[in-house]
Amino acid sequence: MASAEAEDGQLSPRASLNHGKPLHPGTANRPAVQAYADEAILIDEEVDCAFTVADKHPLPTVVVEDMSGEMELLPMKSAMSSRRPRSPSTYVPDVDATGSFPPPSGKRRMSRDVTPRRKQISFMDERRGKTPPKRSSRGRRSVSQSSTDSYSSASYSGSSSDEDDVSPREKHQTNSKGFSDFCVKNIRQAAFGRREIEIAEQEMPGLMALRKRASGDTPLKGAKIAGCTHLTAQAAVLIETLVACGASVRWCACNIYSTQNEVAAALAEAGYPIFAWRGETEDDFWWCIEKSISSEGWQPNMILDDGGDLTHVMYKKHPHMFGMIKGIVEESVTGVHRLYQLSKSGTLTVPAMNVNDSVTKQKFDNLYSCRESVLDALKRTTDIMFGGKHVVVCGYGEVGKGCCSALRGLGAIVCVTEIDPICALQASMEGFKVVTLNEVIRQVDVVITASGNKNVVTRDHLDRMKTGCVVCNMGHSNTEIDVDSLRTPELTWEKVRSQVDHVLWPDGKRIILLAEGRLVNLSCSSVPSFVVSITAATQALALIELFNAPAGRYKQDVYLLPKKMDEYVASLHLPAFDAHLTELSDEQARYLGIGKAGPFKPNYYRY
Repeated sequence: MASAEAEDGQLSPRASLNHGKPLHPGTANRPAVQAYADEAILIDEEVDCAFTVADKHPLPTVVVEDMSGEMELLPMKSAMSSRRPRSPSTYVPDVDATGSFPPPSGKRRMSRDVTPRRKQISFMDERRGKTPPKRSSRGRRSVSQSSTDSYSSASYSGSSSDEDDVSPREKHQTNSKGFSDFCVKNIRQAAFGRREIEIAEQEMPGLMALRKRASGDTPLKGAKIAGCTHLTAQAAVLIETLVACGASVRWCACNIYSTQNEVAAALAEAGYPIFAWRGETEDDFWWCIEKSISSEGWQPNMILDDGGDLTHVMYKKHPHMFGMIKGIVEESVTGVHRLYQLSKSGTLTVPAMNVNDSVTKQKFDNLYSCRESVLDALKRTTDIMFGGKHVVVCGYGEVGKGCCSALRGLGAIVCVTEIDPICALQASMEGFKVVTLNEVIRQVDVVITASGNKNVVTRDHLDRMKTGCVVCNMGHSNTEIDVDSLRTPELTWEKVRSQVDHVLWPDGKRIILLAEGRLVNLSCSSVPSFVVSITAATQALALIELFNAPAGRYKQDVYLLPKKMDEYVASLHLPAFDAHLTELSDEQARYLGIGKAGPFKPNYYRY
């Protein structure tokens, strides 16, 4: 669908006059300002007057204000007909009896030396107590204030800045205090990133409560944490919580497309060594990891990882440093798999905490977060309608369950591929058809991988897809889709928008590949801050536990989060829902054989 916005970030003239939504019931033909505005002034730069359409004036009246400030309440028809063109050569469309603009007739005449003027919207509260808005000079593009002082969209779309072609590694940047031990896209975006962090804090009550409770005791005093996670506003809240608990940190991104540049700038401005920007190359990615590990006079003793890349680099390239680590906290299935491999081979020399398989991560982040963010990512990138579309989700774990639930809710016809008979039976009993990818690959409209495996979608599958098929990945690893097999001379890549590519076959067929096979929800959209608060609080508690554990409590192995800690994380978030827990009586606690304060379920319990 065509956007209602002009390229300069303002509403087009026709879109600003009529969004197709009436301000009052039964007034569908009324020229309307933005539907969400209670009161706005529509300034027509071709005439010396402004029209105020306000809910307090019943149809069909309009307030006409000339530039001298005089105002008069006129009927809609009279107000519209009172507009005076600047010159006979300037065409101003009239309105019909219903108050709507007629469609273009093709007979619009305008002299060649007259440039059509855009119309703009300004809000009433911006004008109260101020001088009337000035009209821009002819030919100058008017830019709204919100478009000039907000970089929020830069997190999820490309930027047209002249500095985009310059690698941050080639820039010398310092923050306002002269600190320069960081590498971000643009330190000048720090103020906007700080606003995003403040918004995230409001939706992360559990983590903020943990910060308030733990900061006084500084349980991480002396901890030096090397972190490698998605660098988003939610991760920034976690980083600042760890620092409030006494830790010092150095941080990089675990995904080359998920970094919010303005958030990275805000952290750098606050004095944290941050090495991340959106759109890193593979070489940049490994360079940033090295910078977060190595620093003169600073050596990490804790690792917080998402994917295992930082752990892998330290294990392979800095074995002496790896041996001094007190603990590793890992939150992804890929990273946990690597840790279990090291443990099995007897080469894991430090204790590690498996956050990925904790209840609070599996049941909330993997399920509820993905249920919302998968739709956000697909809508932002493709604008497609899901009703009636055939979708195959590869994997019916917690992530797959969330994706299937969301897609079915929009009317998509969803089928599932699985290797696990238990997960396959769950899918079947939820009403999803369980198939192999080969059975449906020629008919599906959307393919979503959510398995954490390798080469789930191969070149053979990609060759047999129909034209227009959307392909994306919701699993952590970027190996689920064989993207490298598409980088061949016979195939053509067309960049459509940020994180969206068309891959064209010689016969004209094309598929739509999102985020080059990387994690689509964090690369192309955002995730709910509240759910991230649950996972982040779990990570923080795991770091506190490993750092303060007495010698001998944890051996050189991989551990699950204690059940009591999972329950504590959940309890931190209940006040946000005004939820009240029932307390066991002494008799009931004895009957169940548990303590009145928990833990309430055994470790083998499946929620």
